[in-house]
Amino acid sequence: MTVSVGLIGYGGIAKDTVAAIRAAGGGLTFVGALCRPGRAAKARAALPGIDIVESLDELLARKPSIVAEVAGQGAVFEHGPEVLRRGTDLLVISIGALAEPKLLDALKAAARTGGGRLLLPAGAIGGIDAIAAMRLGGLTAVRYRSRKPPAAWRGSPAEKVADLDQLTSRTVLYRGTAGEAALLYPQNANVAAAVALAGLGFDATEVELVADPEASGNVHEIEAEGAAGRFAIQLQGKPSRTNPKTSALAAFSVARALINLETSIVI
Repeated sequence: MTVSVGLIGYGGIAKDTVAAIRAAGGGLTFVGALCRPGRAAKARAALPGIDIVESLDELLARKPSIVAEVAGQGAVFEHGPEVLRRGTDLLVISIGALAEPKLLDALKAAARTGGGRLLLPAGAIGGIDAIAAMRLGGLTAVRYRSRKPPAAWRGSPAEKVADLDQLTSRTVLYRGTAGEAALLYPQNANVAAAVALAGLGFDATEVELVADPEASGNVHEIEAEGAAGRFAIQLQGKPSRTNPKTSALAAFSVARALINLETSIVI
């Protein structure tokens, strides 16, 4: 089966995703990438060999099998419902946007109307498949903790909670629900939202955000308990070479999800 992909975005995740898919070979093709009006030249330089369009209508006119959002939460709000309403599958990497109830409802309604599916890759973490499987047997608790060096929290509400330049030990910046965490700390929204959607939802998923002077990078920790058992994982991701603010694993997760659409053996 030939799978054609339309991209929304041309930044670091888009570049890394395209590079990973091209390196893997296979039959995936890119029919175009959407950028904002006036940015086509920059997008062409970022994604050589892929046609650049400046409107969603132009992208959908190319009849992609699936549209992959790799541009940020704003793109999900702006284009997500319309893609699904037109009957095209939509893969979203900026999962944190779904913490906004009105958007999530709009996406669900558009999918029902148009018949398109909303696909959510795991992104920068692992264990999502186990959480989703445990939910079927009775999931009782899910906890997610994000530990980062103090400097990584600059520009967030953490600056009002602690003096990030003076921390000498682990300091909890936030403890609450995934839904609230995703809205207060959008840089952690995608991971917290993925964990919540796979398991107990935004209101029942516990989240802890920690500034840790001894952390050498961004550390994700997940614990889940249910009738099928208990598991705990820790993942320390490396940043993308094209965008240090993004996990390298996020783009590989998108690439894997797209490759799975055409392969005969899916893991």
